[in-house]
Amino acid sequence: MENSDVHIIKNKDKLLEAIKYTHLTCFELCKKNFGKYLPVAGNIGIFCHQDDEYEFLTKLRKELTEESNNWNKKYYRLLEPIIIPPQGEIPGATYTYLYVRKPDQHKEVGDVDFVLDKEEYLKLKNSLLSGTKIKGVEIFNRPGLDLIKLFDKNIDVVSLIGTKYMVENLKIKE
Repeated sequence: MENSDVHIIKNKDKLLEAIKYTHLTCFELCKKNFGKYLPVAGNIGIFCHQDDEYEFLTKLRKELTEESNNWNKKYYRLLEPIIIPPQGEIPGATYTYLYVRKPDQHKEVGDVDFVLDKEEYLKLKNSLLSGTKIKGVEIFNRPGLDLIKLFDKNIDVVSLIGTKYMVENLKIKE
C-alpha cells in the first residue's frame, strides 16, 4: 500500500481496507523478523498522512468506538470488534481497540501489537540489551513502555511485542 493521495482514507470501506492490509502485513513482518506468528494483543493502529485524513478518521472513529472507554487516551474500544479471518497460513484475529495516529514524519500505514510469553519476552529483551543484533528487532525506545519493535525499511507497517493483551492493560488502568 503506497502512501500517495490515492491511498488517503476517505470512507469507512477504505479504513477497513487499511485495517486488513495492516493486519496481513504486520503478520508477514512478525514471521519474517521473529520467525513465527504471535497472537495479537487486540489493538490495531492506523496512521494518518495528512491533517484532513486525521480529522475524517477521528470523526469516523467516534462512530465506531466508545468515547469513554479508551486506554491511555489513545486506543478506543470498538463498538463491534473487527474480525479478520485467516488467509492461507496467516492467522486471523479479532481487534477490539482502534487507534488513529496523527500525521508525523513516519510513513507507515499502521501497526499491530503482538503478545509473547513473559519468559520468552524477557529472554529476548535481555539478549537485545546485552548487545545481540537481530535484523528488524529492537527495544522500543519510549519511556514508560516495555515493548520490542519489529520493523523493516521495505515494509510500510511496524509491530510491537509485549507481554500483555489489551484486556490486561485495561485491568492495570483500573
